[in-house]
This record gives sequence, C-alpha cells and structure tokens, in this order.
Amino acid sequence: MLNSVIVVDDEASIRSAVEQWLSLSGFSVQLFARGEDCLAQLPRDFPGVVLSDVRMPGLSGMQLLERLRQIDPDLPVILLTGHGDVPMAVEAMRNGAYDFLEKPFTPQHLMGSLGRALEKRQLVLENRRLHEQADLKAQLESTLLGMSQGLQQLRRQVLELASLPVNVLIRGETGSGKERVARCLHDFGPRADKPFVALNCAAIPESLFEAELFGHESGAFTGAQGKRIGKLEYANGGTLFLDEIESMPLAQQAKLLRVIQEHKLERLGANQSIEVDLRIIAATKPDLLEEARAGRFREDLAYRLNVAELRLAPLRERREDIPLLFEHFARASAERLGRSAPAVSGAQLAQLLGHDWPGNVRELANAAERHALGLDSPNLATASEAHSLAGQMEAFEAQCLRAALRQHKGEIKAVMETLQLPRRTLNEKMQRHGLVREDFLGD
Repeated sequence: MLNSVIVVDDEASIRSAVEQWLSLSGFSVQLFARGEDCLAQLPRDFPGVVLSDVRMPGLSGMQLLERLRQIDPDLPVILLTGHGDVPMAVEAMRNGAYDFLEKPFTPQHLMGSLGRALEKRQLVLENRRLHEQADLKAQLESTLLGMSQGLQQLRRQVLELASLPVNVLIRGETGSGKERVARCLHDFGPRADKPFVALNCAAIPESLFEAELFGHESGAFTGAQGKRIGKLEYANGGTLFLDEIESMPLAQQAKLLRVIQEHKLERLGANQSIEVDLRIIAATKPDLLEEARAGRFREDLAYRLNVAELRLAPLRERREDIPLLFEHFARASAERLGRSAPAVSGAQLAQLLGHDWPGNVRELANAAERHALGLDSPNLATASEAHSLAGQMEAFEAQCLRAALRQHKGEIKAVMETLQLPRRTLNEKMQRHGLVREDFLGD
C-alpha cells in the first residue's frame, strides 16, 4: 500500500500538526511552505497524494492544482480550505481535485480521505506499470526478432536485467547479435537517456589501449597533444559495451577491475581520480573462465563482469526463426531501395532452413539483402550430416504453424481448418514449438 503524502501549507503550525498525525499513522511525509517548492521537487510518478492549502502567498492551491494536473492528471490532490473557500473548493473538484477538507478537520476525516486517495493512486500506478511493460515487450519483440523458445526466453531475461544495476556478460558466436542485445539492455533500462559507448577490444592496438579506455592528459606520452576523454569516462552515467572482451590486454584488465571496484579512474598522465558511474556490458565468444584457466584472462575480472550472463544461441540452433528474420531483412532492404521484395519459393525456404549459417544473423541479413536486390543467393551449403531431415522438417513445421496463427490472428478454430489438424494435435505441436496463441492476437 502506498503511504507517501506531500503537505503544502504556509502556516507552520498546520504543517507541524498534520505531519504529527500522519507520521504516527505510518505515513511518509514531505512538507513544503510554498507551492513552487513542491513543484520543483515533485518526483516523476510520485507514489502518493498532495495535500495543499488553498490560500497561500505566491502560488495558490488552485494554481498548484492546475500545474500538478499538467504534470500528472491522475495525481490525487486534496485541498484544505477555510469556511469561506468552500465554493472555490467545489469548483476545484470540478477541475480535477480529488477532495477538499474544511478547516478545522479531524484526524479521522483526514485519514479517511487520504486512504481513499492512496488506493486510487495505487491502482493508477499499477495500471501504468502494466501498460509500460506491455509497451516494452512489444518494442523488444520488434527489436529482437524471433519466436523460438530461446528468443522468447532471451527477451524475458533482457527485460528483467535491463532495470537492474548489474554488469552483464553476453556470450555468443560471431554475428549472433551481441551488440544489439547490449543496446537493448541499455535502451530498456533507467540509463536509456545517458551515453551508450561501444568499444571492440580486438580492434585496438595494445599500445593504444590504455589511452583509448582511460583517456590522457596533454603531453602524457609522445604525440599526446591536448586532453582526451577515454571511453570509460565518456560513458559516465550510462553504459560501456566491451565487445570481444577476451582480447583486452592483461595489464588493462587489472586497471579495469580497479575501476569496477572503486568507481574511479585516472587519465594517463594525471594524478587526480575521476569518479565514474557506469554499467559495463561485456561480450565474448569463448568462456572467460576457461580463458582464465589458460592464463589469458583475469579470473577476478571474469567474475566481476559475469554478475549475470546471457547466452545467444547460434542461428543453427533456432532454425524456426530463420524465415521470420529473412523476411524482415529482405523487406527492410527492399524498402530502402524503393522496391518490393521478391517472394521466397519453397525451394529457397528449404535451402535457408538447411544452411548451417556460420555467420549467424549477420550472414542471414546479407543473404536477405541479395534476395531483395534480385541477385542469386550465394551457395548455401546444407549441413546434411549435422542436421537431419527430421530436424529441418521440425523447423518447417514451426514456420507453418506460426504463419497460420499470424494469418488468423490466433483464432485456433481457423488454424485447425487451414492446417487440417485436430485440436489435440495442434495443441501438442504448438506446445512443442513454444507457440502461444496470445502472441498472435491482433497481429
């Protein structure tokens, strides 16, 4: 139950009395003598009620109500009025005030009005939270495409981890979309409006790595002309994405570990520490603990980075996502070129499903772009030994089910008629492929 109350009244005695009543009843109370101060310090989605006097110097209670409704039309505002202000208070309720209390009022009357207002506020905020979650889920589904069980689980994990202040390690093969996942962890979290800084550790020469990561002062080394802000400092307040972290030199690993532990860094050539607040998301192909056992990576840093781990399955392990991804990339390429994407034939689909995709999503996107251009796709070698006919048929079956569900917007009876399947068989196949009809409603 919410229990936060803001009290705005220019009379110190009123503020003191109300605070005493509310505090003894377990409420969390903030006091303001002026409406302007209340507006300046009102948090976003304030989880409570505003209790305000009507007649105050500066911003009046009526003016404060108007300003508060501009910020949040659902925020409950209870007005405190003198006897002569009752008609004004009634008008205020027509303009959106939740209630008014005529002075002098009893603690019981105050608690009753506050209790009802807080119940309403709780319902409003819970409804907002559910809508925001639904919106975030829809946005994430359009960013991390795929209906395989692995992709659905990944999206759930991303939404859970995005809001948590922990470092994340992403493991996946080349081209599997590690930076896209890192970007989602940033964009769907509280640091979304702060910098997202990406650094590929394998692309930086070892001699330049420290300056790139930590920055330098003018004259710190030969050729250091002027001060330069490093990636760590530039990402302050936001997220630093370190791709191919296994390529980071051991000397820089020790310094990065110190930054993570102390939340401070020093530029090259400087003696003064700079405080930094950032989240680190690292990506790697090999197992960092195996790299540590081989002496190529610091074990203590591996544990610091791997507070939470996300594993991205290679495309060959989620073949049912291939048609959807191919269609998306082909359509995007065609739109960019101002043309329509050619249809995918059954033979082409079979070839797509049978290919091993060593370059993962990046390779698939390239093949889709060539398809949109009307070019012959490069030879896609099917891994007949590694992937059985049964496996390819499973992936094709999942795609057929998904297409029918999308076509009929999740209407099971229509899907049964289209695919000529009894209800029980359809349910079993949907369960095996991780398909839920609610995901297709309104598509």
